[in-house]
Amino acid sequence: MHLKKYALLLLALVLSTAALQAQTKHKTIKKGAAIGLKTSMNAGQKVFSQYCVSCHQADALGVPHMNPPLVKTTYVLGDKTKLIKIVLNGFNEDVEINGETYSNSMPSHDFLKDQEIADVLTFVRNSFGNKASAVTMAQVKTVRATNKK
Repeated sequence: MHLKKYALLLLALVLSTAALQAQTKHKTIKKGAAIGLKTSMNAGQKVFSQYCVSCHQADALGVPHMNPPLVKTTYVLGDKTKLIKIVLNGFNEDVEINGETYSNSMPSHDFLKDQEIADVLTFVRNSFGNKASAVTMAQVKTVRATNKK
């Protein structure tokens, strides 16, 4: 599988909350966001275990020269739209990460629901030492609607 860009695929969870004037409301929203993030991370971990771990491995370090790592790469931590497209379309190009080339192709996972894609990418973007913003179902839905392979 060409997991070059797919390595970017799977990881993000910084939920943004609007600043509120009342401290009580702010705490409530902050608590809700934390619960929402935790729920997304848990669901994303299940999707990762079912569809991603066989190629990217449980530690997300991939397989040398075949399946790229998902740990601290620009594919994973960078542009969410690009990452979503990799999940939807698959990836079939050689990719170089940290001086190593990965050449296995990644199949499309467009059969996953929008929420599953958002959850798994949020999980990947915020696991394995990664720290990036969450991917939302709305973002996946928008990319899917405008997606062109």
